[in-house]
Amino acid sequence: MAEQSEVAHTLDLSLRIGEMLLSNGAGAADVTATMHAVAHHLGVRNPIIDVTFTSMSISYQSIEDDVPLVMMRQVKQREIDYEDLTRVDHLVRDLLGNRIDLAEARAAIARLSSSGHHRNRWAVTAGWGAMAAGVALMLGGNPLVCAIAFVAAATIDRLQIYMASYRLPTFYLQVAGGAVATLFAVAAAAAELDVDPSLVVTANIILLLSGIGFMGGLQDALTGFYVTSCARLMEALLSTGGIIAGVSGGLSVGSVLGVSVGQLEPGASDLTTIAVMGLGAAICAAAFAFASYSPKRVMIPIAVVAWVAIMISFSMRELGLGRIWGVAVAAFFIGLVTYSISGRIKVPPLVIVVSAMVPMLPGLSIYRGLALLSEGELIATGLLSLITAASVATALASGVIFGEYVAQPLRREARRMEKRLAGPRLVGPLRTRKRRSGRS
Repeated sequence: MAEQSEVAHTLDLSLRIGEMLLSNGAGAADVTATMHAVAHHLGVRNPIIDVTFTSMSISYQSIEDDVPLVMMRQVKQREIDYEDLTRVDHLVRDLLGNRIDLAEARAAIARLSSSGHHRNRWAVTAGWGAMAAGVALMLGGNPLVCAIAFVAAATIDRLQIYMASYRLPTFYLQVAGGAVATLFAVAAAAAELDVDPSLVVTANIILLLSGIGFMGGLQDALTGFYVTSCARLMEALLSTGGIIAGVSGGLSVGSVLGVSVGQLEPGASDLTTIAVMGLGAAICAAAFAFASYSPKRVMIPIAVVAWVAIMISFSMRELGLGRIWGVAVAAFFIGLVTYSISGRIKVPPLVIVVSAMVPMLPGLSIYRGLALLSEGELIATGLLSLITAASVATALASGVIFGEYVAQPLRREARRMEKRLAGPRLVGPLRTRKRRSGRS
């Protein structure tokens, strides 16, 4: 590097790119690798990068006698924003492809971090409602159940926006969401509508679970970032605890009023049920992607992947392999195909992976466990349901990551690239070294 100011600008660009990736759901390994790639491409060799859950730092010392240059940034807010994630991914690819220079990249990342969304916020609220309606349809709900789930989800979203404006922690937002979902179900039961109100609770539990970072936490653990992994998983557990508190409170209110929401018992499956289940999963996944500001071009591929995945999960369960293995195999399929699909439609694999997994989140098991515990009977069965929910979440994340491990080396092998990979890349360009020629 010729000048100290250029080094400072390079480190600052790397930090800003890393901040946007981490705040929008990227794993610590992907963030670190992307920051390294940007710094190395711009001439900064061997910077020291440290990424944690709430902050990141980068330092560089050109020669041993120089004073090291150290920069830090804090990750102050987190939200699922796949539009920004995709734009940053494209920015990094343009920079590494020499289509833009350092100054243009710094200007672009400044615009990205300060600009809003093109998608209207009420449209996003409608997307969350459509997602909950899709879950209700997937679980066998009739049109009235889907409509109630839609309204409940939209109400939860607007309430959480209002509460967030007062800077309340996420835990309290989750408590409010769980309570609202359950109170809608209690109201439907009290009105004696021709619905299964427990479906409304389940649909909105999945809505609330969709933003929890199980995926990022397990990816960080598998790629060696244990501190960041523990922080992500702690946040996920705390958010889930908020849902538990909210749903339990709502069920208690129903019990005091003498209204029983009831237990959900899935009926016998036939071809019609399978078709409706697949349609509900496709709607749920595509709606989640829409509500998360994903580019419109990914909606159909995500819907197709989610439809196939839910069919795989259902078929595995019908063969007697159990729910956990069915979910794990379906998640493995998602990870296996996502790498190729994301390359064709030019989005990070993370956008497709998380969206396609959402229909399989264990909302039903959580609801059953909470309902049993709130009634004070069959406590062991309730705890077993909650343990099953945790097992399903683990199977989803580990299955997807293993699918990415398999898919990415297979594609590189076809291009005669090296086999070694520290971890599956869900965000950022895949940079590999040229294969060394063997000895003759």
